[in-house]
Parts: sequence; C-alpha cells; structure tokens
Amino acid sequence: MEYIQHLPTMDLMRSEKMMFVQLILPVESAHRAISYLGQLGLMQFRDLNDEKSPFQRTFVNQVKRCAEMTRKLRFIKDQIHKACLTPSSNSSSQSDTDLEELEIQLAEHEHGLSEMNANSEKLQRTYNELLEFKMVLQKAGDLLLLSESPMTAQDTELNDNVHISDDYADTSSLLDQEILNGPSTQCGVGFISGIIPKSKVLRFERMLFRTTRGNMLFNQAPAYDQILDPATNEMVEKTVFVVSFSGEQVRIKILKICEAFGANCYPVPEEMTKRRHITQEVLSHLSDLKTTLEAGLCHRDKVLTSIGFHLPKWMNMVKREKAVYDTLNMLNFDVTKKCLVGEGWCPIFAKTKIQEALLRATCDSNSQADIIFHVKDSVESPPTYFQTNNFTYAYQEIVNAYGVAKYQEANPAVYSIITFPFLFAVMFGDWGHGICLLLGALILIVREKKLGSQKLGSFMEMLFGGRYVLLLMSLFSIYCGLIYNEFFSVPFNIFGSSAYRCRDATCSESRSIGLVKYQDTYPFGVDPSWRGSRSELPFLNSLKMKMSILFGIAQMNLGIVLSYFNARHFRNLLDVKYQFVPQMIFLNSLFGYLSLLIITKWCTGSKADLYHVILLLLAGIAVPWMLFPKPYILKRLHSEVLPNVFSSAVYLSLAPLSWEMVVETLLYNCTCTRFHGRTYQSLETSDIYTDGEYDSASQSDPEEFDFTEVFVHQMIHTIEFVLGAVSNTASYLRLWALSLAHSELSTVFYEKVLLLAWGYDSLVIRLVGLAVFAFATAFILLMMETLSAFLHALRLHWVEFQNKFYSGDGYKFEPFLFPALNDGED
Repeated sequence: MEYIQHLPTMDLMRSEKMMFVQLILPVESAHRAISYLGQLGLMQFRDLNDEKSPFQRTFVNQVKRCAEMTRKLRFIKDQIHKACLTPSSNSSSQSDTDLEELEIQLAEHEHGLSEMNANSEKLQRTYNELLEFKMVLQKAGDLLLLSESPMTAQDTELNDNVHISDDYADTSSLLDQEILNGPSTQCGVGFISGIIPKSKVLRFERMLFRTTRGNMLFNQAPAYDQILDPATNEMVEKTVFVVSFSGEQVRIKILKICEAFGANCYPVPEEMTKRRHITQEVLSHLSDLKTTLEAGLCHRDKVLTSIGFHLPKWMNMVKREKAVYDTLNMLNFDVTKKCLVGEGWCPIFAKTKIQEALLRATCDSNSQADIIFHVKDSVESPPTYFQTNNFTYAYQEIVNAYGVAKYQEANPAVYSIITFPFLFAVMFGDWGHGICLLLGALILIVREKKLGSQKLGSFMEMLFGGRYVLLLMSLFSIYCGLIYNEFFSVPFNIFGSSAYRCRDATCSESRSIGLVKYQDTYPFGVDPSWRGSRSELPFLNSLKMKMSILFGIAQMNLGIVLSYFNARHFRNLLDVKYQFVPQMIFLNSLFGYLSLLIITKWCTGSKADLYHVILLLLAGIAVPWMLFPKPYILKRLHSEVLPNVFSSAVYLSLAPLSWEMVVETLLYNCTCTRFHGRTYQSLETSDIYTDGEYDSASQSDPEEFDFTEVFVHQMIHTIEFVLGAVSNTASYLRLWALSLAHSELSTVFYEKVLLLAWGYDSLVIRLVGLAVFAFATAFILLMMETLSAFLHALRLHWVEFQNKFYSGDGYKFEPFLFPALNDGED
C-alpha cells in the first residue's frame, strides 16, 4: 500500500488547472484590453448580464453598428460574386482604418453600388424592351405575311360563297372574314403582338382560347435571342406571338391576360415600309445602349475589384469589433460607472501572459488607472481544457463526442492514441489493406496545408480531420497483418520458411494431411502452412478468440486502475477502499485467472482447472464489499457532530500515509469534505495556495444527505459492474468476429473472383475479374470494413473501457479567441 501511495499523480494526463479571476477594467482601456485578450485566446468570460435581453445591454448600439456594417459587407460580397469576381486573399497594404472611418466608407460604397445597380438595371430593362421590340417587329411581320399570303388563291372561292349564302358573315371564320375584307381597319379585325417567356406559352394560349371561346387566331414563333433578366441575372428564353381577334371587348380581355402572364405587348404596323423604318431606329438605339451598358459594367467591375482587395481585412475587422462588444456586454459597471467588472476562467499557466496583455492595454490606451487582475474563489466547477495539437486533436474529439471530461478527471484520449488504432487493427489486420490506408493517410498529411485552407465537404472534412488517426490505424493494420500473415488474404514466407513439411511425396498436393514439424517455430506471426489446411479455421478461431479476451481484460483493468488515480486525485479514499479494490478482485478472480490460464497454456502447454474455489469465493465477497460499506460509512460520517474532522481521522486511519500527506489532508478537510461526487463546504475559505498551485474550484453549498438515494445509487453501480464484467468481456469477442469476417471476405474475393478469372485464357475475362476484385477490395474491404471496424473500436472505448472510470459530465473550456471567428460564417 505504501508503494501505491508513491505512484505518480498523472498530472500530464489531466486537464489544465484553472483559476477563477475577476477583472476591473477602466472604461478607457476596456475595449483594448478585451481585444488583446481575444488575440491571446486564454480567457473564458462569464456572462454577468444573463438576466438581461440583448437589447438591454450596455453596448447594444455598438453591436447594432457592427451588425449593420456586416450587412453592408455581405452586400458587397454578393455583388462581387454576382459579377463573377474573386475577392483578393492577400492582405491589404492600406493603413489601419478606424471603425468610424470604415463605417463611412462602407456607407459610401453601398450607396454608390446601389446607384450603379439601379442605373444598370434601368438601362438593362430599356435594352431588353428594345431587343424584344426588334424581335417582335421581325417575327410578327413574318407571321402577318404568312396570314395574308393565301388571300389571292382563295378570292374566287370566297366570293362564290358570299353570293350563294347570305348568312356567310355569321358562320364564316375570322380568317375568312379578314381575307375577304382586306385590311383589318375596314372590318374591325385587329391583332396584338408581343413576347412572353417560353415556359408560359402553353398556359397563355389555353387561357386566350377559353376567354375568347375560340374566336381568335394565335400564331407564335421562337425568339432567336435569349433575354437577360436583370433581377435574377439569368438568360430567359422567350416566344413572339400574334393574336388576331375581332371586337373591342375581346381586345381588352386579351390585354388583361397579357398583363397577368407578364407578356410584353408592342405595336407593329401592318405596312412593311414602316416596319423596316422602325426596325432601323430600334437597332440604332440598341447599339448605343449596349455601349453604355458595357461601359457601366466595366466601371462597376473596377470599383468592385478595388473594394475586394480590402474586403477580407474589413470583414475580419468588423467580426473582431462585434466579438469585442459582445464580450463587453457580458461585463458590468461598478458603482462609480467608471470601471467595468468582468469574471471568467483561465488556465493557471496563462496568468503571466494575461497580466502582460492587460498591462500592454493600459499603456497603449494611456489610461491613468491600472487594470486589476484578481484571483477569487468560485462555487462553480471549472471548465475542462486540454492542450492539443494536430496529432492529438482528433483523438480528443473522439472522447469529447462521448462527453467532455470532468475537471481534472483522467483523460482517456491519452490512452486512446494507442489503444483505439490497435483494436481497430486487430479487426482489420491485413498488411496489404493497411498499405492502402497508409497511402491515403500520407496523401492527406502531405497536402495538409493546402487542404486545411480549402472549404471541404462534410465527408472529406471528417476524413481530413482524422488523418493522423488513419495513419496509426494503417500502421497497426500492417503490424497485425504481419502477425496474421495476410496480404490480401495471401500468406507469404517473409520471415523465413515454414516450420512444417510433408511427411512424404503423397501429401505434396494436398497440404491438408501428412504435415510434420521439422524445424523451429515460424519466427514471427502465423506460419503460412496453416493456410489451406484442415486445421486453419479451428486454429485461427482459437487464436483470435483467446487474444480478444486477453486484450479485453487488459483494457478493462486499465480502466479500473485509472479509477484509482481519479479517486486518489480527488482525495476520495472511500472509492479506493470500497470500489477500486473489490472491482479489481472481482474482475481478476474470474476473468483475470482465465487470462492467466490462456497465457500459461500458450507458454508451457500445461492445463489447469478452469475455476478455482478460492477465487470464486473472493469474487463472491467482492460483491457485498462494493455494495454495503460505502453508504453506511457516509451515513455515519454525516451523523457526526464534526464531520470534517471525523472524515480526516477516517482518511488517516485507513492507510499509512506520509507526514506531508497527513498535513495536507487535515488542511483540506478543514475546508471541505467530498463524498461520492457530492461536495460539502464549511463557511470559511482558505488562502493557503500559492500562485503556482492555486485552484479556484471551491466547493458548493452542503446538500441534504439522503441515505436511500445513496444506497440505491451504490446498488445500481454494483449491479452494473458485476453484470458488465461478464457482458463487457463477451463484447470484446467482436475483435475475433470482425477479424474472422474480414479475413474470410478477403479470401472469397481472392479465390472466387481473381483466381477464378485468372484460370481462363481470355484477356477480357481476366480484366473483368481484376476489375471486380479491385472494386470489391476498394468499396467493401477498404471502405465498408474500415467503417465497421472503426465503429466497433469506438464502442469498445466508449462503453467497455470508459465506463470503468470516466464520468464525462464536464464542460469544455471555450476561450474568447479571434482566430476562431474565421472558422464560421456570420
């Protein structure tokens, strides 16, 4: 026990120590101080105005100004994208611009661009009208000529019909009357010409027919040019139409229908000479308007290019200013209204850096009063902060997806860096497939800078974020593949020749019987002679099943050991005596002994009893050991008059400790007492910490002790562990199942696809077989099997490993940081 007490405290595997600080900022230096802290990114502010709405806060007007500038910048950015221009990614050489100056510049740019857009849209509409008029003149003239051409051929027949039938005018069609009477002005027959979007022609014609009851003639022709819509900046196909009718009432109805369908009507003279003259005038105006439009667009593009050169800097500046004022809104004024008071969390190691930043803000703002940096106690639990890099970030995010670690709780990500890719490789072991994954990981790592600056899709972003996880997964897959001796399911004599050979010449073709061992065991991995033998599946099944049990018991023991370090760190000796010790006894009396038998049989070949009476008795004793003592001890401690002193005595009497630990325990328990995750604090506070070891996490108010609740909770925890010890051990058999499935799938694709196709002399069949084999390997073995093994390894870590010691009920340290603003869109 004395040896255990001197084990290291695992400080490197816990979150950074935090302290709760109070800042008193003079008004004249508050903005600059918050800005410097945003550049440093090591302070998480606490909202002191949580009860106020956003419109009731002090700096709401400044936030509104920043929001308005952000809207103007978005407008400018949209205009640049509409003009098919690219904003410059280079930083501007322009000197630093004040926020007020930038606000004036953005207002001027917005007004200027709005005027240019309005003028350009007006000119474009005029140009569109003239272009439509030109097409209507040409197409409608052709349609009118087509309707007049049959007149000479039918004059005699129509005249005969008129003389024979007196009621011809009532029964004849509109076209016959038009041809008979000549010009439309003599008989009341008129026409309306115009242009309409092609998508509306069918509905437009149907509506005209129903409204006029068929007493109209509808002619159409496709326009040869597409029209640019200034509102959507898209090209629209249109159709020219001519509607012939009779009567003023019909004309009014047709005009209303044209207006409802968005059709533009244009007057077309019947005389060809007038049409030609008007067409020439329209063409002249079109040429002038086109020149004006091109000049206007060229000028607008120059303006947008000039603005786009400064746009990234301006957007970044406005984002920062808005973030600063949002943070200032989390602060409160003091009673004098001359200082702002803020509170927040920061790592202890960042104290000096924060003080230097605050001192620099005071000097740069020429403030007469210094900024006060005061460390104080807090009843809240501190946030959890782990420093990560490109390599460890993905592993930490895998753990955080389950739950953020409680403050100063042992971090599973440290161990997951090795155990996660290794357990994946146990299920995915094939060094041929591992090489394929390694090539993919190396491509992502080599192009890290280029891909990191691009906007990737959701799948590619996830793959890029886990590039180092993929790297270790591939390396461990190669290692396990060498152990299994599988290269796309094919064994190789890499580390020497096989230890087995045929007894005589009769077994040379069989490879299934008659093999004898003639030399030392194959030096590394599985002997290649097992492949294809009758004993292949029984041997590999036995090997991988027992290996899965060993890995599972080892990882679960690691989890229980980490629970000891957690209990020791939080000075919870009850958990050590009545949780860690019985759990170790129970797990290893049953499954630890089983693992020892497996290793013994592998090493010596000897056999032993599967169950041992003494070990079974210890496992039976461990269950009530976990269940009963802890709740009753907690009840007794709470019933004492001086619970803090008594808990110190209990702590000191349960184990031999050093004199330094005795003093530390007495001092600690004079301040607070912790029982099973609950905290009970006395009225006084302690100032015994120095700057190097200060921790602001003080304890919350005492809670009422409920023995029934504590006992039921302990009973649930005990039952969960006892049943989980069995189910979790069985769950690790997925390592065996997934490994066997992967190996058998590889064998099927190799033997039943590639080798079968290679048995034919046809080149086409061989190429088809090779293509099917490559497709199955890439999409089934390298994608689906990778995802499957990844998810199973994730479950083993989240459930079987982390539930032994990890609570995951903390919250993440989210400092005020300017670079984080560039990761998301407003």
